[in-house]
Amino acid sequence: MSLGRVLLSIIFPPLAVLDKGCGSVLIVFILTIVGWVPGVIAALVILNKSEV
Repeated sequence: MSLGRVLLSIIFPPLAVLDKGCGSVLIVFILTIVGWVPGVIAALVILNKSEV
């Protein structure tokens, strides 16, 4: 997980997971609309999960 992705997931979470698939982007987008913190957490989890 690069520093750029982490910063992007803090600023606008859906853009950070754009290359992970439509489902991930949709989930993170909905969580970001509900509240910014859940969107950031979901984006960081998805990014961390894809690195392993």
